[in-house]
Amino acid sequence: MKNIYFKENNKIRELVKKIEALNIAYKTLEPPPEIIKDLLGKSLLKSALYSARIEGNPLSLAEVGERSLEKNSKSLHQKEVVNLLSAYLFVNSKNAPKMFSKNLILKLHQLVMKNIFSQAGSFRSEPSAIFNQAGIAVYLAPSPKLINGLIDELILFANQKSVPVLAKSAVIQFAFEKIHPFLDGNGRVGRLLSAFILFKAGYSYLSSSLEEYINENKLQYYEALEPSKDAGGFVEFYLQALLQTAKKNFSKINADNTKTEGNDLLPRRKEILLIIKDHPGCSFDFISRRFSSVNPKTLHYDLKKLQDSGFVIKIGRTRGALYRAKN
Repeated sequence: MKNIYFKENNKIRELVKKIEALNIAYKTLEPPPEIIKDLLGKSLLKSALYSARIEGNPLSLAEVGERSLEKNSKSLHQKEVVNLLSAYLFVNSKNAPKMFSKNLILKLHQLVMKNIFSQAGSFRSEPSAIFNQAGIAVYLAPSPKLINGLIDELILFANQKSVPVLAKSAVIQFAFEKIHPFLDGNGRVGRLLSAFILFKAGYSYLSSSLEEYINENKLQYYEALEPSKDAGGFVEFYLQALLQTAKKNFSKINADNTKTEGNDLLPRRKEILLIIKDHPGCSFDFISRRFSSVNPKTLHYDLKKLQDSGFVIKIGRTRGALYRAKN
């Protein structure tokens, strides 16, 4: 991008190194699907809430528990969080597009501003500026005539494979704020675009709820975004936020994973163990019939973990292998 740049320094390199090390450690844990699903579900709700709170939404985590979120709520604050949750779920789903594109940007804005803003999903056609808390304009956004060209530059940058992913996700958010292509919702969409880059690169579980850290350090966040062509300061802030979030999520995953390896088994694994104890020498097909709604791959994983923990012994190596409980 012509108007945005940053120079990699030792601090940035060190932060990237630590985040990548955590991601490798996470992959070696092989956490069970249920732990991943639970973490991601809770984290995406936090991402939605705290992204809204960064913009001034007063709702608390207790007020937006999954049961209290109403899709048809008339409350503007509730709508903001519901819309953001929908957008984060989209970004972290199989339905998300493969490539960073203009359609992705417009789609995210449409999701975020649904039933809130009449121009949802459309670039602005009038001048815009960023104001400080005193109402003074601190940054004049580019002319509407330049938006499409600047977005095209951003897309080319986002799809460059030579750019390191972690730094790229930070620079994209910084540059998007400078382009300021919408009259409202730029911050929320910018954070979603960073989340999209991280999800595609396999960092979504460690980066989930990154917005909570940003909300807790809002002053530094806005200072790092202050008008400048140099994205270096924001890259450092963003990577520090990502590292702290990754440490927190890794600790949670590791604790839950360790817990399931001990005597305090997950409910389904307890049930599988009881079935095997009641029916020594039973086959996988026999067990799977008791869990018709569970993916066979998940059951195989459960059985492997029961074997690794010393609860179950597998007899044979073919599809006809049998299972019995270890005495």
